[in-house]
Amino acid sequence: MCGVCGEIRFDGLADTAAVQAMASKLQDRGPDAGGVFGQGRVAFGHRRLKILDLSEASQQPMLDAELGLAIVFNGCIYNFRSLRAELEAKGYRFFSTGDTEVILKAYHAWGARCVERFYGMFAFAIWERDSGRVVLARDRLGIKPLYLSETKGRLRFASTLPALLAAGDVDTTIDPIALHHYMSYHAVVPAPMTIIKGVRKLPPATILTLEPDGSRTETVYWDLQVGPRAEDRNLTEGDWRALVLDTLSMAVDRRRVADVPTGVLLSGGLDSSLLVALLARQGQTGLKTFSVGFDAVNGIEGDEFKYSDIIAREFETEHMKIAVDASRTLAALPATIAAMAEPQMSHDAVGFYLLSQEVSQHVKVVQSGQGADEIFAGYHWYPKMLGSTDPAGDYARVYFDRDHAEMREALAPGLIDRDVSRAFVEGFFSRLDGAGPVDKTLQLDTQVMLVDDPVKRVDNMTMAFGLEARVPFLDHDLVELAARIPAALKLRDGGKSILKEAARAVLPARVIDRPKGYFPVPALKHIRGPYLDFVRGVLEAPAARERGLFNRAYIDRLLADPDGTLTPKGHSKLWQVSLLECWLQTHGI
Repeated sequence: MCGVCGEIRFDGLADTAAVQAMASKLQDRGPDAGGVFGQGRVAFGHRRLKILDLSEASQQPMLDAELGLAIVFNGCIYNFRSLRAELEAKGYRFFSTGDTEVILKAYHAWGARCVERFYGMFAFAIWERDSGRVVLARDRLGIKPLYLSETKGRLRFASTLPALLAAGDVDTTIDPIALHHYMSYHAVVPAPMTIIKGVRKLPPATILTLEPDGSRTETVYWDLQVGPRAEDRNLTEGDWRALVLDTLSMAVDRRRVADVPTGVLLSGGLDSSLLVALLARQGQTGLKTFSVGFDAVNGIEGDEFKYSDIIAREFETEHMKIAVDASRTLAALPATIAAMAEPQMSHDAVGFYLLSQEVSQHVKVVQSGQGADEIFAGYHWYPKMLGSTDPAGDYARVYFDRDHAEMREALAPGLIDRDVSRAFVEGFFSRLDGAGPVDKTLQLDTQVMLVDDPVKRVDNMTMAFGLEARVPFLDHDLVELAARIPAALKLRDGGKSILKEAARAVLPARVIDRPKGYFPVPALKHIRGPYLDFVRGVLEAPAARERGLFNRAYIDRLLADPDGTLTPKGHSKLWQVSLLECWLQTHGI
């Protein structure tokens, strides 16, 4: 996993100095090596995190003079060895032992649709020397990011939005539609938008082909269909349980490939515990596991160590518990916000940041349990969608942070005049003909919310310390399997039932049947003391007042009652608005 960037000019020579500025901004993502390549109208930059083939043979930008191709790549292709064998049988010769060169040869052999053969997470750009064509692509579930900035005659790309800012010449005007999504949709801004007008992001499962004259095509190479299939009608619950466990086990095994030490982020919940159990079942010994916990606030527990301890003992892992007191959490907030490619309001961002800081001192790769709740219906709002006759309206009521009436109170006049977030959900659901309300919700959450909330958060916080996070629950085989499972088998017993039942073959019952937990940071839910001072300082700064995104009366009301202004998901509305403003200030926007 690494950081990539580049510039493609359609009217002159590429600016290698701008690419170098972007690459320098990406150094945390790739602390082990870096390089810039420029030729004519194309320049690529790269920062490397050495995970596969630690030699210089796999350095990037990677050039293959024989094939006339160059690449910068962020991610990991888990099945690269089998693809390499297939390519060698075709006569291709390799000079490295990693996955980057396999992408180059696969592209030459099969074209841009080679991505359909990949198991993994990826964002890459490939330049064809002889045609001048540049192809950018992103993995199916958007695990690896790819941001774009375009002006007349030029397109730039990078792994983070701040890297594009470092190159300059970006329109940093706030996008009012994106702002509405941020304030409604729990900080999610669906692709291709970002919070600023001058930066967009390549959607997941998309290939962007750029011709030398600036013409382009976008191709979506994968889609998801959530809902039962006629061919599955004879499958029993036992059949589904076996399929789930076998497919997840394969996904975990795929993600063991590495030439460096690996571990697991173990919260003590069902999902991460399953990863540990399956790794143990596959014969891995001496597995390193890591948990983090925080001080309790207002009666809310800040750690789940008692559950992670059970798993660590059961499977004899080398377990590390990281206890973080309130002062350390507060001190880490500015750096956590600086590490965000886009503003992310969820309290646990600082948790992942501090956890990653510690974990990176012991391993360079971890498996993590993100994605299970979205594909197996583990959240509290899924049962509420059962029988809905107004899926978009009901989804907005159970998920959105504010209704449109409150949005009018919150945002400065003139920023927005219609409920664009509700319209987005309605438009998404309308394309899913025949799907039930729960299945529609699962598809929306998997393809939109998951990508631009938990997955992005884990990527940003781990990569701040050169730590590669792998997410087996987002293996596309498993995602496609989960999509086919009848909603009733997911929703039973409070949600995620089929996964819980499958887990009984490998996990202790007291972990499976425990109350659902999360990654709590209580001090950012009940903001008081120095945290309230921090927030007040952000919102009363001259930059915030001059920007004028929010009605001052609304901000004053939140500041006066920070404990009493929580979203339907139980998050702080005050933290949401202050996080956005702090992110903008941090990045000089």
